[in-house]
Amino acid sequence: MKILVVGGGGREHAIVWKLAQSPLADEIYCAPGNAGIAHLADCVNIPAEDVDALLDFAQAENIDLTVVGPEAPLSLGIVDKFMAAGLRIFGPSQSAALIEGSKELAKQIMAKYGIPTAKYMSFTDKAQALAYVREQGAPIVVKADGLAAGKGVVVAETVAEAEQAVEDMLGGAFGAAGAKVVIEEFLKGEEVSVLAFTDGHTVLPMVSAQDHKRVFDGDKGPNTGGMGAYSPAPVYTPEMAEQVLHDVLQPAVDGMRAEGRLYKGVLYAGLMVTPEGVKVLEFNARFGDPETQAVLMRLKSDLVEIMLAVIDGTLQEKQLEWYDDAAVCVVIASDGYPGHYAKGQPISGLDDDMPDTYVFHAGTAYAGQHIVANGGRVLGVTARGADIRQAIERVYLRADEIYYDGCFCRRDIGHRALDRENK
Repeated sequence: MKILVVGGGGREHAIVWKLAQSPLADEIYCAPGNAGIAHLADCVNIPAEDVDALLDFAQAENIDLTVVGPEAPLSLGIVDKFMAAGLRIFGPSQSAALIEGSKELAKQIMAKYGIPTAKYMSFTDKAQALAYVREQGAPIVVKADGLAAGKGVVVAETVAEAEQAVEDMLGGAFGAAGAKVVIEEFLKGEEVSVLAFTDGHTVLPMVSAQDHKRVFDGDKGPNTGGMGAYSPAPVYTPEMAEQVLHDVLQPAVDGMRAEGRLYKGVLYAGLMVTPEGVKVLEFNARFGDPETQAVLMRLKSDLVEIMLAVIDGTLQEKQLEWYDDAAVCVVIASDGYPGHYAKGQPISGLDDDMPDTYVFHAGTAYAGQHIVANGGRVLGVTARGADIRQAIERVYLRADEIYYDGCFCRRDIGHRALDRENK
């Protein structure tokens, strides 16, 4: 089979890496890809958002399977256009992807179909939104309704911080994505990410993971796209997994189908384990990043076969097999991230090989013969181990071999799992 993966980050590198292990994968292309993906696939210089150019390429190359990584092309209707052209593509349709593209729609689905979540109100009027914030008090969560590249959520510790978030969002800081805001109660607990494959009827959950959003050790500093992840998350018990399948994932898929939004692809549930039980923070319409790097390191099953079953509506015939090992991903980022950062610094230490580890590239490029940093999140060093502790030891041994000017990483990825183990 000829396969096209859309995107160019660490998530897409992990997807390409796993697809390449399938005997069904003869040729893999990635658009636009990056310097690391180029070792496994032919990188094509087409932006992930250029849906028409991607369709032209897929038709010209007789692509058998297209896999969409990021949310932007999904929201632009890439799946609808490919399907209309008779091409097989993995991901939700434009109307189904709105479960991520509109936070208000996601909350409406949860409310209508009894999915546990935080109470909320949505606003387009700034004065009404500010009045609601003052009435509710802090901490409180303010979200831009639309896609804002992972930066449209503010967990406000004070009323003043929440007011500023409302001012920014409804004042145009996020463009059309912030034309409406969703204001939610703050949920206290421990976060867990659960991804699931679904063909619109059957739901096959993947193993759990936990992301680290804050930029600095001890969960300090601003939110980022994710500074690391590990799998499994010990807080997420088998009993919780059963509950989430029956109370969250299946009702969401069934509800979307009932609304005329047949959902096929990966459904990502961001969960909070609260004293009152598991509640949904958000849904995403695709693989998470960097959770995917840790989760796919543990997947035994053939990813191509699973994706074809999703597209064909035969997922009920499949089972997912997993390695018992734990996996940990540590993101190496550029100084200044998630704000301004430099690019173009040569990276050393990438060629070393260490068992049970893999370096996924997120923001890299070639400058002549050298691989250089080309983003805020640059690499996702990932390792497997018999348990979380061993995986953490391995991942930092590998990460410490890598260097470029201004690089840094969090040194405490997986700390909650270790704390739980120590207790």
